[in-house]
Amino acid sequence: MKLKEFIKAQERVAGLVNKTELRESCYLGDMIQGHVFLKLENLQITHAFKIRGAVNKLSQLKKDRQGIITASSGNHGQAIARASKELGLSAKIIIPEGTPEKKKELIQKYGANFIVHGKTVDQAEAYGRMVAERDGKQYISPYNDPDIIAGQGTIGLELTEQCPDLQSVLVPVGGGGLISGVAIAIKERYPDIQIIGIQPENDAAMYHSIKVGRILSPEEYPHSPTLADGLAGGIEQNSITFPLVQKYVDQILLVREQSIKKAIYLLWEKEKLIVEGAGAVGIAAMMENPELFLKQKIAIIISGGNIEKHLFNKLIQQV
Repeated sequence: MKLKEFIKAQERVAGLVNKTELRESCYLGDMIQGHVFLKLENLQITHAFKIRGAVNKLSQLKKDRQGIITASSGNHGQAIARASKELGLSAKIIIPEGTPEKKKELIQKYGANFIVHGKTVDQAEAYGRMVAERDGKQYISPYNDPDIIAGQGTIGLELTEQCPDLQSVLVPVGGGGLISGVAIAIKERYPDIQIIGIQPENDAAMYHSIKVGRILSPEEYPHSPTLADGLAGGIEQNSITFPLVQKYVDQILLVREQSIKKAIYLLWEKEKLIVEGAGAVGIAAMMENPELFLKQKIAIIISGGNIEKHLFNKLIQQV
């Protein structure tokens, strides 16, 4: 993928997504004796970064299509639903069992239908592809698509416009769409900026796959439930994100569940931000590894804020 694809994506999404704030946190900066900037995608339309890729992809589809199908644990589904509504397309979202009620409500709010299928995101994705092929509709992957990746990469373009002298950028990792886009958009212009992926140790398909040099199936690596549900699930075989992560990402760090809890609390207490587990993993990584970022100027992508109220309140009381 070339930088020009990301610049075109930025032009397509302009006016339909927010150019989000890059906020400096003095409290977090003091922790590393440096400067920490938060890229607030939790304040994005649909309260997550996924709308960027959805708009970039759907804006290039013909308006006379019979409909699109995707699979999602929540944020991608909301983004496709919202973008479909804005662009006059119809969408059906396949979601796994256990998808948070808040995310279901938001999918419906934007006028899309959802079908619950499978216990995991991987099973929902497989079913979604089958339904799309059966019904002759277009399936849109949450991450394994160059237009989705280019849309997410507009965050990287914004970061380097807002703060070009960054030294490291911490990016949540699931299937790799976000970090692939951000890494290319930044590295093609500023190759010395370190791109560091963050995954929950409870479900880290990309980390374990990179470690052995091939995409692992869900049966081949340890995984268990995580607060960062938006990052859970495996990687499709032959996904274009895997070689992009191999090429452009400098390192992937794992974080513990307790650290994710503390990060959610810290963002609320110090910054008055409501952030979901997937959006808080970068803060968790910095707290676990402050020596890696000592005296640096870093940016942390806060990827989303769609956390259920009862869960948020419970976490705030526990920490």
